[in-house]
Amino acid sequence: MPLTADEDIRALLSEARTIALVGASDRPDRPSYGVMKRLQDHGYRVIPVNPQITGEHVHGEFVFRELGQLGDPIDIVDIFRRSDAVGAIVDEAIAVGAKAIWMQLGVVNDEAAARAEAAGLKVVMNRCPAIEIPRLGIAPVTGG
Repeated sequence: MPLTADEDIRALLSEARTIALVGASDRPDRPSYGVMKRLQDHGYRVIPVNPQITGEHVHGEFVFRELGQLGDPIDIVDIFRRSDAVGAIVDEAIAVGAKAIWMQLGVVNDEAAARAEAAGLKVVMNRCPAIEIPRLGIAPVTGG
């Protein structure tokens, strides 16, 4: 079952330090651009992933083509992609040892969520961490 209880979502966001943002954009009019900045401002390391803008920088971070290139442990994979694209991203997240999958507002894929949970990952669907953080009163991230 995807996480829905406030205390579970609070724990996930409080323990996380590194977030891979799949579908990151370098365009200020895109929601992922603003969410990435808000997460960084809260103290998270946010690593953008987008094959369309690989090699560029968004909010000071190098943009990677895929999760397998990161090389750093990933606490949460935040997905800004269509629901039908989530399956392949979940498979990548499982392969790189991510701890959780977060599907943004409007993104729901029950089959991919079940695969992630079966592999031991926590799952959140149809929510935005930039909304949940202030709603749940989560303290800024400190330390690494």
